[in-house]
Amino acid sequence: MKQIAKKVLTLIITLFIVSLLAFFAFQIIPGNPTTKLLGTEATPEAVAALRQELGLDQPVLLRYWQWLTGFLSGNFGTSYSYHMPVSEMLGEKLVITGILVLMSFAITVILSIPLGLMAGSMKNKALDWLCTALNQLIMSVPPFFLGILGCFLFGTVLRWFVPGDFVSYTTDWGAFLRYLILPALSIAIPRTAMTVKMLRSSVLKERGQDYVRTAHSRGSRDCAVLWHHVLKNTLVPTITFLATSAAEIMTGSIIVEQVFTIPGVGRLLLASILGRDFPVVQAIVVLLATWIVLVHFVADLLCQWVDPRLRQEGKGV
Repeated sequence: MKQIAKKVLTLIITLFIVSLLAFFAFQIIPGNPTTKLLGTEATPEAVAALRQELGLDQPVLLRYWQWLTGFLSGNFGTSYSYHMPVSEMLGEKLVITGILVLMSFAITVILSIPLGLMAGSMKNKALDWLCTALNQLIMSVPPFFLGILGCFLFGTVLRWFVPGDFVSYTTDWGAFLRYLILPALSIAIPRTAMTVKMLRSSVLKERGQDYVRTAHSRGSRDCAVLWHHVLKNTLVPTITFLATSAAEIMTGSIIVEQVFTIPGVGRLLLASILGRDFPVVQAIVVLLATWIVLVHFVADLLCQWVDPRLRQEGKGV
């Protein structure tokens, strides 16, 4: 329990630091929201009135405290550009981006584990060399470029879907999920290739251990040894890498949403940065950071559950 308490405390401190950076970074970067809203020809009186309306005339520490306490209570502030609560703007968009991220992560896990085990069992074979070369090629292709290729091939050439013809989950869940399949694949395929490479290296290392030779000497088939022995001992690095993948998938979805014109958090974030809509940007940045920190927190707990030796090492620190 002490270890979990320490990790929770570390999580809280990390998120507090992130909130500080997210808030104060937008106080010093070039660009004034009042100028963006009123234009460069605005009178000083109009600028002063708008600053007072937006609360920008108050001391920065007071504004941070008000923003932080409001954020913790679910009040993310009011958008400068749309004059509506940020929480309302994020509601449907968080669902869309969240489902896209979960689909991408599920595809990554489902594909990478069996492919990684298979790659680790084919060392120095012709198929292994071919798969390694293909894997390196896929890793070098960014998700947004895969998305562009997918739009061209399946949208323009084969006409399996209409690029940009997004259907919200509030209208038709089936059409909504079908539209997200290609964006999810565009995000997941490069991460799958990276995970396969990592898992292949882990499997090759474990296959040289004594317990694998002992299992083979007892008559166990290679497939059974891989699934019941090798995979278990590669779970810790796999879970850690998949946690990193979950964080990368979230950031990758921001770009892919632009390619497929998905009205998620990513499109809102970029639009808000360009519009100097700081309350929206601050809320999204902190929420993204919260996702990343929580994913690694859960992964750390899973690793300790899978390998009790990690718990013992933690007690000795």
